[in-house]
Amino acid sequence: MLQVIQSYKTGELQVLEVPAPICREGGVLVSTTASLISAGTEKSGLKLARKNLIGKAASRPDLVRKVWEKVRTEGAMEAYCQAMGRLDSPVPLGYSSTGEVIEVGANLTGFRVGDRVACFGSPWAAHAEVNFVPKNLCAKVPSGVSDEEAAFAGVGAIALHGIRLLNIGLGDTIVVIGLGLLGLISVQLIKAAGGRVIGLDPEQWKCELAGELGADGAYRSEEEAGSIVFELTDGAGADAVIIMAATKSPRPVEFAAELARERAVIAVPGLVGLTIPRPLFYEKELQLVIPHSAGPGIDDINYEERGDDYPLPYARWSGQRNLAGFLSLVNDNKVSLEKLITHHFSIEQADLAYQLISGKSGDKYIGVVLTYPREKKRLERKVELSPTRRESGPVRAAVGVGLIGAGLFAKGTLLPAIKGISWIRLKGIATATGSSGHHTGNKFGFEYCTTDYRDLLNDPGIDCVLIATRHNLHASLVVESLEKGKYVFVEKPLALDMEELRAILRVYEKSPGRLMVGHNRRFSPFCRQARKWLAGISGPLVVNFRVNAGSVPSGSWVVNRKEGGGRIIGEVGHFIDTIQYLTGSVPIRVYAESVTSDTSPAQGEENLIVNLKMENGTVAAIIYTAGGDRSFPRERLEVFGGNSVCLIDNFRSASFFRSGKIRRMKKMNVDRGHKDEFLSFFKGVKNQENLPVDIREYIFTTLTTFEIQESLRKGIPLMVDMTILQ
Repeated sequence: MLQVIQSYKTGELQVLEVPAPICREGGVLVSTTASLISAGTEKSGLKLARKNLIGKAASRPDLVRKVWEKVRTEGAMEAYCQAMGRLDSPVPLGYSSTGEVIEVGANLTGFRVGDRVACFGSPWAAHAEVNFVPKNLCAKVPSGVSDEEAAFAGVGAIALHGIRLLNIGLGDTIVVIGLGLLGLISVQLIKAAGGRVIGLDPEQWKCELAGELGADGAYRSEEEAGSIVFELTDGAGADAVIIMAATKSPRPVEFAAELARERAVIAVPGLVGLTIPRPLFYEKELQLVIPHSAGPGIDDINYEERGDDYPLPYARWSGQRNLAGFLSLVNDNKVSLEKLITHHFSIEQADLAYQLISGKSGDKYIGVVLTYPREKKRLERKVELSPTRRESGPVRAAVGVGLIGAGLFAKGTLLPAIKGISWIRLKGIATATGSSGHHTGNKFGFEYCTTDYRDLLNDPGIDCVLIATRHNLHASLVVESLEKGKYVFVEKPLALDMEELRAILRVYEKSPGRLMVGHNRRFSPFCRQARKWLAGISGPLVVNFRVNAGSVPSGSWVVNRKEGGGRIIGEVGHFIDTIQYLTGSVPIRVYAESVTSDTSPAQGEENLIVNLKMENGTVAAIIYTAGGDRSFPRERLEVFGGNSVCLIDNFRSASFFRSGKIRRMKKMNVDRGHKDEFLSFFKGVKNQENLPVDIREYIFTTLTTFEIQESLRKGIPLMVDMTILQ
């Protein structure tokens, strides 16, 4: 299928043939018939993407600070790889479209194949021939609304949400500053609500168009607009002002405050400077509102991706209900879009459309619509790429590799770590979004990309599968891959609960495939050297592992129990595995205590101390906290025993203290072992031999994370016992 993609790194815009998405639970597959280019939002995105690195840095100083913090704590190379991984990502353009439902996700009600729907949100309602859209970002299109009109629904919902926040009463005088697409839609919405509208825009033709659409007056100058507003209101001022302009200047906000009456509302959906003239706001007791997109639910991962709706009595006009509300207004002829559609382009001509909104042609425009072929689309979920052959020997002698998932870890860590291995053959990459797989596949030299991971499992040329998806998919993908006889590398964690772990063990015992879990620190040169230093020490050790983990957003999938398993299962396993490696033993008892907080239940998983008793008598403590500063080094591991001390400091240096002498090892950049880990895995695959870590250790690591959660819940020490898996 065709999709419009922009490189955030270079700013280049392309219409690419990418794999069609699959239909997942909780949403529908939509064959697009029309999509709207949001000139304001997408134009600003184009400008930012086309800036050089210095320009991008100037636009996002907050991200620059994070990069410098990573340079100080982990070295320039690690910071560079992570920054480039984020920067070099394809950006699917578009967020307001319409089309026909061609497939409905499992157990989903409310939509049927053949329904016409309007879609909203990035990356869901992209400029693509087919989109997967979650149910809360779709609304059925009334019969009286055309496809091109329905494509405006997302932008219309944004305007509608902003207008609702003005609390317009019949006869109120409202000023609209900025008469672009959103402004002209707002003019009509205000008239439909019973208000009087005065518009302001520097372009005369937009003022004239506003008049044709019902504005009571539209002016180019502040003086004219101000004069008519005070005349209409007998000197009181506007009842409300909505700013739909796009400018870095704070003047629109200042002028809005000058026009507004006492206790008026000023809403600012537009991207303008927000320097607030405090004296005016104070004297008039003005209310400033920054509307959040199309309404409640937008950008809430629980609403958008997990399908949790907002109760109507408490959120009367959620994002989805605003979509439907706008379509109803169009259907009832309260809003006319015919005069706003100034240009049509086919999806193949998308580059011409973006040249138009970039101002290169000099043509006037308001609504720019992309149209799509009407014939039934073939859902090709596999697209051949053109890689540069990387292995030096014959193709048949290389290890065939398939990758499932192309998130930040895969692009910023996994693939850079393996790119120098000449005797592997990157065959197929499977991702949920075709654009991501297409970009990553081309960049790293895969032969094809797909949105159906089963293409990889059924490919006889793929010897091993790398799994780098969200955590809730790990166990099922491991099981399916092992059943196909593949060697499997899965990024941690191995499983999220006991049943998943049992399922993996059942198939592992019967499968010719082998399994490795991404607990990479044991492969770090610092850990390997530390193990050599500690080899001569007899008797139990005392271990302290401090982790300055940093916080993650409360809505992130990482801390969601169903998707990420929480931070204990998702990350603490790393440190348990490292302790197992250095001590040559496994945990038999665990006791955990955490910070408690009434306001944030997640605090318990982000700030805790875990005490481990190992089978050989060693005791270990893991201090894991999200309460530190990111500029402070992330990890510090100390091992005491035999009148010696071994220290690993953030995997950039290691020291061994014994008999008054110090041995040292140091690197310029952090090395947590990813490269050597993958090299060990691929050697095992190539030689068809057992992998370097016994599965028993992975089981103990996984079980221990489960028992940590239980220990926190029960408040007591718990045994770690493999027999419970039987």
